[in-house]
This record gives sequence, structure tokens and C-alpha cells, in this order.
Amino acid sequence: MIASNGYIDLSKQVIDSMPEAGFFKGCHWRCSPIPLVLNSKVKADLLRLGKVFAKFLIVCSLLYRQSIKGKQPTWVAELLDKGKPDYLISLQRHSKFIKALPNIIRPDLLITEDGLVLTELDNVPGGIGLTAWLNEVYSKIHKGNFQILGGPDGMLNGFNSIFNGCNRVDIVVSAEADMYRPEMEWLARRLNNLKPGMTNVRNYQVRDQNYSSFVNGQGVYRFFELFDLDNVPSAKIIFEGAINGEIFVTPPPTSFIEEKMLMAFFWNQNLEPFWRRELGDAYFYELRKLIPRSWLMDPSPLPPHAGIPGLDIPNWHQLKNFSQRQKELIIKISGFSERAWGAKSVVLGSDVPAYVWANTIDEALASFDKNPFILQEYKKPSRVPVIWYDADANQVMEGEGRVRLCPYYFFNGDIENIEVTLGGVLATICPVEKKIIHGMSDAILVPCAYVDN
Repeated sequence: MIASNGYIDLSKQVIDSMPEAGFFKGCHWRCSPIPLVLNSKVKADLLRLGKVFAKFLIVCSLLYRQSIKGKQPTWVAELLDKGKPDYLISLQRHSKFIKALPNIIRPDLLITEDGLVLTELDNVPGGIGLTAWLNEVYSKIHKGNFQILGGPDGMLNGFNSIFNGCNRVDIVVSAEADMYRPEMEWLARRLNNLKPGMTNVRNYQVRDQNYSSFVNGQGVYRFFELFDLDNVPSAKIIFEGAINGEIFVTPPPTSFIEEKMLMAFFWNQNLEPFWRRELGDAYFYELRKLIPRSWLMDPSPLPPHAGIPGLDIPNWHQLKNFSQRQKELIIKISGFSERAWGAKSVVLGSDVPAYVWANTIDEALASFDKNPFILQEYKKPSRVPVIWYDADANQVMEGEGRVRLCPYYFFNGDIENIEVTLGGVLATICPVEKKIIHGMSDAILVPCAYVDN
């Protein structure tokens, strides 16, 4: 416990600034009176990594396109399309979309002893409104003490910039994503109240999945998942409008770019010459440090004399016999599933009983044709000192936690000349006993900051 009335007052200022509707339906988190202060190395990494991730996505898109044409192995596109309906495959291969990138990405990065580690690249990220609000509030109450990464308006300016030239913007939120509606409603209100000169768009609205009164020249932010298209009546109207040049939509309906198996393809030795050539050695080796060793859990049998590279086992069932130390491995769905976000499908081998690990392996192999899974090395996040406010006790507490950093990068331009801007960085700090870091009631959510030297 820290006896500090100043910290208590700061915590109450944050809580009192919370909009009445909150940001996530039914979700709460711990409040800290101060942002997470990053060292100069991590700050510099976050400022430059946006271009690295943009290049990675550009090359992933190229890999898919060349696989379709037979210039790269055809199994790449076949696997990326596995379990997808014909309509979506046809849609994402349309000339309007196949080279399109999402205009907002959010990498999930762990702080480890070996540096930052990437666990996911989210193309339809939650937390945009929350991070915008956190940046505003902490910039205000800590003016002169900390510099918030992205500044007080970085998230707002970034979101607004991707719709430059649109006469209005509708943020379409599905029922499946309804938990995030309050933060999107806050974001729309805040964008509509930007100072003159800060925006060319004066009409942001949140719409439900049944809305259909779109107009020529408008923008749409797709806040619904592609696996949920059958439940979003407005989806086909939006995509047809985009194909006809009437609507600008982001993220594009390119499910292949949302698959975590791309991280396994990045480590595939057969594709290494492609990655090195298209990324260049500097980005290739940078990504080798960031992306943990990953494998696609394909149940196809190997010859009896062969083994899975890096694991030295003849089949996936041998994972069941691994020791506790060897089971520092994650299994999770690659994508295109309601369980592919929010750590719903994530299982850490060393953190569960043997029978759960065995059942997870069996499920991953059995679901390959519909929902492929990946296996990934687990990198343990470092401990960091934290403080948070206990409202019930009216005290500021101290302890340690493990951190996930979520920088929000905004892309403008096309793949030949892309501009990347960092809008802000959300830190999720979980108790040290939690092995998988994600939003939870005992997690601390704060913006990231630095101190000028």
C-alpha cells in the first residue's frame, strides 16, 4: 500500500472522467493513477515497428496473390481459404479488395526479457475509443510530467485521417461485437466535436448490423467479423457499394490477412526465400525476433522417417508426451471463428492438466478442415512494478504485473506508398500469476508514456 493522497486524487480524476455508459458492456478494470512509463528502447521500437508490420502485411498479401496464380505454392492460398464460404473467397479476390490493407492494425506485444514479442496482429481491434479517452485524460492530469505516446489527440486524428474525403462515416457494429458499442459511440461523439480544422468529416454515426441507408461518397468502418457475415444484413450492401466505388470501407473483407497461420508460414523453411526477398534482410530478421516460432497444426501424416521441423516429432500427438518444461507452447485458433479473439481458444500447455492439453491437441487436429489451429512458442512476459487504486478501500496499492502493449497504427496511402502513424499505445497489465494476458477485471488498463530527457 502507498500512503499517497496525490495518487488517490489522480485516480479519482480518472474515474470521474469516465463517460456514464462506460466503454465495454459489463466489463470493468483496475484504474492506475499513472500511465505505464516506457524506457527509451521500447518507445523507439514502438515508433518504428508500424512500418515493419505494414511491410509484413503487404508481403502477406503478395504471398496470397502469388499463390493463387501459382507463382508461390498453391497450398498457401488453399490453407488460408480453408473453412471460408465461397462468397467470401470470391469477395476477397475481387480487384477492389485483394491488394487492400486494413487502415488500422493493433499488434499485441509482450514485454519479455528478450525484448518485444508479437502474439497477434489484430485487424478489427477493440479499444480504439478507450485508448483515445485514456490518452486525453492522462495527458490532461499529468500535463508536464509525462508525454503520452500519440499525444492527447493521436487516436482521434489517426481514425479521422483514414476517412479523409468522405462526406460522412458510419461505424457498423454487429450484435456479436455489441460489447464494444459504448466505446464506439463515445468515439463517434468525440470525433463529431473535434475543433474546426482538425477534421474534414463532421458526421460520424454508430449503426447496427441492419442499417442499410448508405450514401454515395461515405466511409464505413467495419466493426464486425467476417465469420459473422450471415448475421450482418448490411454487409453485402457495404461491400457491393465499395466494389461500385460508392463507399470506402475499412477494414477490407480480406479474411486471409487476418489468419494467425501467416506467422507459421513466416517460419516455414520452404517459404523463407520468398520472405527474405520480399521483406529484405533487415525486416526479415527484425520479424524473426518479434514472431515466436509457430507451426500450423496440419494432421496430414508424415513419412515415418520424417519429423516436424523445430519439434523433432513424427506427429502432433507426440506433443501429449512432452514434459512440463517442453509444454511452454500455446495452441490457438488461426482465425475465422468467434473463438479467435479475446484469448478464448488460447491454451498454454504448461498451465493446464495433461488431459486438457491432450484434448486441445485432439480438437485442433479434428477441426483442421473448418478451423485450423496453430502451435506457438510461449514467451513469458517480464514482471513490471505497478500501482492501482482500490476504490473499496480508498487506497492506492502496489505490486507487480505482466504487460501486453497494444499500439494502434493508422495506415494511409496504398501499398506502394504507405504512411504509418502511431496513434497511441494501450497497456494491459495482469497479475503475475496470469500466464495469458488479456482484458480482465483484475487487469490494469492505462496508456503508455515516456519522460523527456
